[in-house]
Amino acid sequence: MELQKKIAKNQFDFNDFLAQIAQIKKMGNLKDLASMIPGVGKAIKDVDIDDNAFKGIEAIIYSMTPAERANPEIINGSRRQRIAKGSGTSMQDVNRLLKQFEETRKMMRMATQMKNPMNLMRNMRRR
Repeated sequence: MELQKKIAKNQFDFNDFLAQIAQIKKMGNLKDLASMIPGVGKAIKDVDIDDNAFKGIEAIIYSMTPAERANPEIINGSRRQRIAKGSGTSMQDVNRLLKQFEETRKMMRMATQMKNPMNLMRNMRRR
């Protein structure tokens, strides 16, 4: 409920994102989780999903200062460079994560504002 309020107010940040990753990791193997989704089980039967998929993301987020995690908008070029060095990743990886985070944030906000989730799916197809 609290997370939904933060999303609606566009206050979802990297601290919340880390909490979500932790919850997913507690659930177990990613391949097993994905196979529970109807129609996905057969599609990913032969696909190998790395259980360490979140490690790079977590390294990048943990390399941010608390202020950067709470307010990702302040992350400029020099901060991105510092985060990349601190996490042992490239600047492209940091940029990719920031872009994906912002896109996810927008989609989550749209989903909470819509009364009919099917409209969200239709709007996403139109892009």
